[in-house]
Amino acid sequence: MNINDIFNGLVRYPVDAARNLPQLTAQQLNAHPAGHPNSIAWLLWHSGREVDTQLADLSGGAERWEEYRDRFNLGELGESMGYGHTPQQAGQITCENQDLLIDYLDTTLNALGDYAGSLSEAELDEVIDRSWEQPVTRGVRLLSIIDDAIVHVGQAAYAAGAVTR
Repeated sequence: MNINDIFNGLVRYPVDAARNLPQLTAQQLNAHPAGHPNSIAWLLWHSGREVDTQLADLSGGAERWEEYRDRFNLGELGESMGYGHTPQQAGQITCENQDLLIDYLDTTLNALGDYAGSLSEAELDEVIDRSWEQPVTRGVRLLSIIDDAIVHVGQAAYAAGAVTR
């Protein structure tokens, strides 16, 4: 097994977890369990957006959001990735279509897997961010992006359990 195989396996984890969520109603997708500002819809949307935005930055390519913008119909707020959203802004990220959320996440993570698979070991080892105490390599950034998606989809799974209980 090589590093490209590992990346291709890792990108499947958040998508598989999202596909294993129970089928939720629009009300359940947009609920805020225990008054938390992030709904399941927000968590899934944010997972796709953070992958998409950061991948476009790394690769120099276009965001996949351009294909999804009109289908989500979130206006200007949809252009963000969710970091720094106030509770009010997070509450404005709504979606009634669970399949759309999962499809966007799947599309962005497949693109990340394709990008990671195209990189050489030297490219993965390239330092791309020196603003941290330990400079960040392209490979570490890719792992961080996947980790963020795994964490947020896990939160969505927990919240889905709470709203379907």
